Amino acid sequence: MDVLTTGNVAVGRSGLARLNAMTPAEAAAELAACCASRRWVAAVVQARPFASVDGLHRAAAAQLAALDWPDIREALAAHPRIGERTSGAGRGREAAWSHAEQSGARNADALIAAELAVANAAYEAKFGYVFLIRAAGRTATQMLAAALDRLDHDESTEQAVVRDELSQIVRLRLDKLILGLAEGTRSP
Repeated sequence: MDVLTTGNVAVGRSGLARLNAMTPAEAAAELAACCASRRWVAAVVQARPFASVDGLHRAAAAQLAALDWPDIREALAAHPRIGERTSGAGRGREAAWSHAEQSGARNADALIAAELAVANAAYEAKFGYVFLIRAAGRTATQMLAAALDRLDHDESTEQAVVRDELSQIVRLRLDKLILGLAEGTRSP
């Protein structure tokens, strides 16, 4: 859905213009669906206006890279477990995006789903936070393999992987946000 690589440059400009024109509170509410770190949201709101979607991506990535680990943990707290059936009680657009992004895990057979649940529990027991992976475009089997591989990581290695996965998720969600703003849709 990357608005830059799909030829939707005009759409990207339109959505970006809307984001740039919002009040800080409105922009913060929209950006919070992309990353739940309050520090990240405040920094990206402050960095406006953006001249291009690429500029937004660069600023968002730089702000994410600058976050301290407690800020990353705050962002992680908003992500459901991979493969977990959500009750729909999430927070608007972010919950809907998570649901769609995890379609590969939701479509897993019973055995893979059970193995994902075990891997999630083992991961959380070891690291103390939810297993995070850019689920969009990945199958349940791929996500399970990644979870099992990452259980072998030490804390600092895993934190770097988590930061990278979060960055990928944020970029995808920023594109969805910009596209939604261009189409005139807003967060529920």
